[in-house]
Amino acid sequence: MSTVLITGEHYDVDDVTRKYVIKKLSRLEKYLPRHARSSASAEVKLRQINESHGNKYEAEVIMHVPDRTLLAKDSTLNMLAAVDIVEAKLINQLHKYKETTMRRAPRKRLFGRLRRAF
Repeated sequence: MSTVLITGEHYDVDDVTRKYVIKKLSRLEKYLPRHARSSASAEVKLRQINESHGNKYEAEVIMHVPDRTLLAKDSTLNMLAAVDIVEAKLINQLHKYKETTMRRAPRKRLFGRLRRAF
């Protein structure tokens, strides 16, 4: 992935969280088609919400790939758990993206042709 921009809203992003997010997003590269790996970028927004009723954390990732923008968002009681869930959501979206962009050539029916010949 070419660029990853990590920002925190009402949340201080420490080095541990920053390294964890980069590690998780770098794993997504293997699910991208080869033509999209160099141009893909991600914006990560980490938020702390609902402070009056206990801390709750929200992770949002906006991934820009050729011809599409993927968005995944989740909120939990733990920031790292929210990042894990967002990673799983993005993996599913990347599978669908890869299926639609990488059309496979139809298989030739060798046996069908042989049956007609006899």
